[in-house]
Amino acid sequence: MITGFDLDMTLIDSRPGIKAVYDQLAVETGARIDTDLVVSRLGPPVEWELEHWLPEPEVKHWADRYRELYPLIALDLVTAMPGAYEAVEAANKVGRTILLTAKHAPNAQLHVDRLGLPVGEVFGGAWREAKGVVLREQGATTYVGDHVHDMDAARLAGVVGVAVATGPSTADDLRDAGADTVLTTLEDFPDWLDRR
Repeated sequence: MITGFDLDMTLIDSRPGIKAVYDQLAVETGARIDTDLVVSRLGPPVEWELEHWLPEPEVKHWADRYRELYPLIALDLVTAMPGAYEAVEAANKVGRTILLTAKHAPNAQLHVDRLGLPVGEVFGGAWREAKGVVLREQGATTYVGDHVHDMDAARLAGVVGVAVATGPSTADDLRDAGADTVLTTLEDFPDWLDRR
């Protein structure tokens, strides 16, 4: 059994760190970025978010700058979600785990290392359909995430989609997106896994 986990708002609460980086981008760009709104809808790649605030020709430059600033500003502000360690350890007992995120892979790895999350290989820069491709290539059986597009990825890959209602998507939205099960938090994951 191979279990994939999403990162932001699934394994880690990255809102304070991401908000701080966007606050700095607002200073550097002079753009009026509503950073509270930004962190209320985490999930998609940074380029998607920046398109709301900056002219299209500038997005790539500022996305690169975001990724450059991220390890300098965000890391110390990010914590593990309740139940994250126990969920990953439970999955490791019955197989292998991977981390699959839209986040820049080196920055995702920094979180894994800093927080001591016991996940296996880290795959970054993947969103929705691209996550589905990685899940298939890795032979995953389950994908755990907090966003409707995580459930899209699970469905596209033909794996069990386990949703946690800890991110921007509601439990109803996650069910509508095809989640096989919706958990309130990762703290419920070990029991769910035991019942499988």
